[in-house]
Amino acid sequence: GSSMERAGLLAPFPPRARATARVCMVSSFATELLEIRSREPSPSLHVLVVPGNPAGIVGFYKDFVEALYENLGGQASVTAIGHISHGQKDYEHGRLFSLHEQIEHKIDFLEQELLHTEQSIIVVGHSIGAYIGLEICKRFQKKVKIFLGLYPFLTLNKNAMKQSAIGYVARSSLLSKGVSLLASFIGSLQASVTRSIVKRFLGSSWSATAIDAGCSHLLQYHTMRNVLFMAKTEFQKLNEEPDWNFIRAKQAQIAFLFGVDDHWGPLTHLEEISKHAPRVALSIEKEGHTHGYCCTEAGSFWVADYAANLIKNQMLVGDS
Repeated sequence: GSSMERAGLLAPFPPRARATARVCMVSSFATELLEIRSREPSPSLHVLVVPGNPAGIVGFYKDFVEALYENLGGQASVTAIGHISHGQKDYEHGRLFSLHEQIEHKIDFLEQELLHTEQSIIVVGHSIGAYIGLEICKRFQKKVKIFLGLYPFLTLNKNAMKQSAIGYVARSSLLSKGVSLLASFIGSLQASVTRSIVKRFLGSSWSATAIDAGCSHLLQYHTMRNVLFMAKTEFQKLNEEPDWNFIRAKQAQIAFLFGVDDHWGPLTHLEEISKHAPRVALSIEKEGHTHGYCCTEAGSFWVADYAANLIKNQMLVGDS
């Protein structure tokens, strides 16, 4: 073949669009965002990704955000919003923020950045982000077209030992400080040492992106204190039943993805949802990804593909 043909064969795939990180002020709080703007001049869709905890760090969602954007054909803008004071810098000088304050923060962001646009909003919430996402939907019922909860944490699982242990640490100010000091000590070591510790204990299967986010953001005293304080307030609030009336009223616009062996969102919760709101779209991921799907490339890509297909199908149904 000619050199032209050879050049054609060797041409790489078009590069994947990259998500850019920026810090913006939301109701006076520095907020880390990870975003990709749509290729369309005036896109009709904006996907807001609400993270979990301790993955309130948007860096954990980089692969997911980029894959979701690509799977939606570049037609929608995608933004992941971090929790207050789960960032690299201690902008809030050690202040601790509750679940309620984190919910209000996301609502303020929507009011500030997205409500004045013509775009329809799709909210994708992971873990406790699914609980936060439902609260956002309650506040903006006309603007939010679809809500998708990934591995949702909506109510306490009384049978989970791990939840009891985290709750025990989170309730104790002394233990929380101890864990946070240990985290910041590991974070202060030589970068290569920190990295190998994170890899060894947290993420043998984690992507390089997730390990970077863990080292730079999670291993900070202020972040760890906020992770545990937020967990403490989650456990107080999620002792209550989910708001079945709202879920039932909006069931045609709500979908959930559950994992097979996930103590945060066990399959008994899926059964509860189908009993209270039978028209909610419920799926179970059986590919062997975990609750922390965003920390692996395979998990990020699989869930992004699932989410994009669900969004495309729901929008078609909505348009017809």
